[in-house]
Amino acid sequence: MALGAPALVSVLGRKAFLVMALAPASAAVYALSWTTRVMEGVHPTEVTQWVPGLGLELAFRMDTLSWLMLLLVGGVGALVLVYCSAYFSPTASGLGRFGAVLTAFAGAMVGLVTSDDMLLLFIFWELTTVFSYLLIGHYADRKASRRAAMQAIVVTTAGGLAMLVGVVILGVQGGTFRLSEIIADPPTGGAVTAAIVCLLAGAASKAALIPLHFWLPAAMAAPTPVSAYLHAAAMVKAGVYLVARFAPAYSDTTVWRTIVIVLGVGTLLVGGYRALRQHDLKLVLAFGTVSQLGLIVLLVGLGTRSAALAGLAMIGAHAMFKASLFLVVGVVDAATGTRDLRRLTGVGRALPLTALAGGLATASMIGLPPLAGYVAKEAALESLLHGEGPAWVNTVVLVGVVVGSMFTVAYGVRFFWGAFATKQHVAAAVARANEHVRVDAVTKDAAAQGSAAPSAPAQRAGFLPDDAPIDPARIHRQPALLVWPALVLALLGLATALVPHFGEDLLAPYADTYPVGEPGHLVLWAGFTPALGLTVLILGVGAVLFWQRNAVERFQASLWTGPEADRTYRRIMRRLDEVAADVTAVTQRGSLPFYLGAILVVLVAGPGLLMFIGGQWPEQVKAWDRPAQVAAVAAICVASILAARSRRRLKAVILVGIAGYGNAMLFLLHGAPDLALTQVLVETITLVVMVLVLRRLPPYFSNRPLVASRWVRLGLGVAVGVVMMGFALTVPLARVASPISLDFPAEAYIHGYGKNIVNVTLVDIRAWDTMGEISVLLVAATGVASLVFLRTRSGEILRERNATSSGGATPGIWANEEDPGAALRRRGVEQATEAGKQPRMLVWLSAGRTLAPQRRSVIFEVVTRVLFHSMIVFAIFLLFSGHNAPGGGFAAGLVVGIALIVRYLAGGRYELGEAAPVHPGLLLGTGLFLSVGVGLIGLFMGKSVLLSTAIDISLPLIGTVHLVTSLFFDVGVFLVVVGLVLDILRTLGAEIDRQAEASAREDAGPMEAMEPDQIGGGRR
Repeated sequence: MALGAPALVSVLGRKAFLVMALAPASAAVYALSWTTRVMEGVHPTEVTQWVPGLGLELAFRMDTLSWLMLLLVGGVGALVLVYCSAYFSPTASGLGRFGAVLTAFAGAMVGLVTSDDMLLLFIFWELTTVFSYLLIGHYADRKASRRAAMQAIVVTTAGGLAMLVGVVILGVQGGTFRLSEIIADPPTGGAVTAAIVCLLAGAASKAALIPLHFWLPAAMAAPTPVSAYLHAAAMVKAGVYLVARFAPAYSDTTVWRTIVIVLGVGTLLVGGYRALRQHDLKLVLAFGTVSQLGLIVLLVGLGTRSAALAGLAMIGAHAMFKASLFLVVGVVDAATGTRDLRRLTGVGRALPLTALAGGLATASMIGLPPLAGYVAKEAALESLLHGEGPAWVNTVVLVGVVVGSMFTVAYGVRFFWGAFATKQHVAAAVARANEHVRVDAVTKDAAAQGSAAPSAPAQRAGFLPDDAPIDPARIHRQPALLVWPALVLALLGLATALVPHFGEDLLAPYADTYPVGEPGHLVLWAGFTPALGLTVLILGVGAVLFWQRNAVERFQASLWTGPEADRTYRRIMRRLDEVAADVTAVTQRGSLPFYLGAILVVLVAGPGLLMFIGGQWPEQVKAWDRPAQVAAVAAICVASILAARSRRRLKAVILVGIAGYGNAMLFLLHGAPDLALTQVLVETITLVVMVLVLRRLPPYFSNRPLVASRWVRLGLGVAVGVVMMGFALTVPLARVASPISLDFPAEAYIHGYGKNIVNVTLVDIRAWDTMGEISVLLVAATGVASLVFLRTRSGEILRERNATSSGGATPGIWANEEDPGAALRRRGVEQATEAGKQPRMLVWLSAGRTLAPQRRSVIFEVVTRVLFHSMIVFAIFLLFSGHNAPGGGFAAGLVVGIALIVRYLAGGRYELGEAAPVHPGLLLGTGLFLSVGVGLIGLFMGKSVLLSTAIDISLPLIGTVHLVTSLFFDVGVFLVVVGLVLDILRTLGAEIDRQAEASAREDAGPMEAMEPDQIGGGRR
């Protein structure tokens, strides 16, 4: 669904979100279908081998905790996507990308909560991190969104790396990475203690626990649906899920209980305290979410059965009321244009259904009966009153939860009052503002008539234009699809509270897996108990804090706030940037020879020295098999020495090319025609590309003749050559097992259906390596193009018919250069005209006329006309014969690339467009897509991915055609190589030509390099 989201949006617009909602809804339906069996202890499990050699597997399992999380992730996700269909404007940009990422995030959460393999869980964990980064930064043009997204990914990625360390330690100590097996038989020891700390660090980063809580309020820069899903029911719940998942195994350890209590109680208090002084409705909910997450982590991580039951109930209740409240804020914002509770008044009367949803959700959040939040809060208080730990610890935890709950009541009531109440002082300010509007109109009329302007009463109101209160009369009702998702979630909080015994039956099986404590209960009315007394105290003190909200705000403002986490984070990042800049200034000097020299020196001084000291050397070495090898090696050595001593760049490039051709000769002499052909083709293309690049570089490496540096380069080159030759002699003797390449001939013929071992290795045996390599080629081509193009890179193809005429006396590209042969050509034309003959001008290349006459070579054009099509035919031959003879898609692509280079060199950039009128990105993308698609054929036929499959097709008159699927993989490689060469020619060739020509004009302005080409006419 995520892959098809952009296409759905392009067809259906924002209504496509209704279709996308089916994806998470299916997860919720699946969880509901298993409800009875999960209650009975039946846990569905699916295991598929992924990488058997490494013991990696795709293991999924759904127990009670996974069932609950899957229901929340799927149900809330579906409602949020429905909400999106009305939230965004029909003309909003980026909806396809947003829908795809949000749907993919829901899928990653489904995988995370059902994974039964710790490494697989980590993969889904990091996927949620990446997707949340994209969602938080959806408004990429806003600095606040970019900063919030970067902050979130830095914090959660750091926590994820810590979690990975813990996962690896647990897997190694326990002898398995299966999550259910680790929980059933948890390993112990000092290393496991370190693993516990790492796991809790990862959970703290995701669940926004102190001191890493600051990223969540900043993430409110994201669209409201993102806040409702990620920060109420999904992403932050991943941290809670991790704590709840490992609590049955390790909650009885001292380090676990200490960390959970300190972080849980601290986060509960800090978040609630900060929420009391916020004026943005989303920030009130954001800090409230931080506080609630601290409470939930405390309950599910405390280690007792009753607290665990209350924590699981709170997970469900929090997802419902907090997602509903975030959606309500979106409705209020859309209807009024602000989230500032100081400017809002009368919203409840204008939006009654929205106020109803907000009221129910707020009541559930602060713990009023009969709502899910009240049932969970009562169970939590009852559990803490009968704690299993030391008395002073139980007292500290209970006091912390009671005080934090008081804060929750205060900011919860303040939220509802700020969003929906009719405030008298704000209403009076609205009246004064309206009076200002009327007086301002009178002022304009009076000014038009030349009268004196009266004073503006709005100046006495004390409001700036951006701070003006909202007029309730101007609040407009919102679509039903924007209101009903929030109302549905709020009503679900009411419905679930009316049947608390059903929730207890569902959640108790997982709570019973905790090590200590008596079972808890979920009830709507337990009588007059100490927990009820605490609830009354919490509600009363919370109401007083709201009543004295102005005094509370003044009191908070008078206190020393201490170092804020957000500012501390920014200060640390600035210092880190400064340290990185200092280190970079020392180590990264901007000299590529220095970097390469440092790497080579370490190679010689490290592994090279160890090889000479302790390496095992062969007893006898045969120098050569035939004299031709000596000649090839001599050519390589001479070219290498001269290249190392060369000062001219072009000379060095040519000498390096000679050394490369010498290596190709060695391959051929050793019976490897495939390697020799590929080496020759690669060297040819590399030589041309380097020459194209050299046009924009100085002719010399240095203006100073540094003789000493040349000797240093020569000495280092000789040392590296000797070391590499030593590796070639000693490494094979260090082998302790038979090389896998011994089986390549048989594997290539039996499973790859080919006799060319090299080609079959590329497209079958080592196809994953080839897949990675062509992906790197695609990225490299994109990078080169983005660095070279001054204009926006688009699908424009330079065709001869699109060239504009300059109208100058000397037509053609590069016409500004001196033309010593112009007089001679004019003389020939004049003589032919005097004789009464029409000058004959043959067209050898389609766009040859676009070049200035002095840039054209008739001989080169004729040779190109003759060779181009022959080279294309030869490339096709190599492509189809490469499976059983020398060739293949890579070599064929290089041959086509050379043919395109010849056309470009003979006719210029417009001739390149005529030779290949296709965008290189299309070739690159099609090639990669074709390779991936062919790889899936083997999977559909019951084999491994990218494993070749033979297909025999009987055709009339032709007979049986034997096809191997790897041929199409080879075609994909062919297209990628051709696209790469074409992209290089368009960037390092055509684009640099255009830039150089524009800059060479005497009258060139600073923007002329971005203008279209101008060429003259000419006779065809």
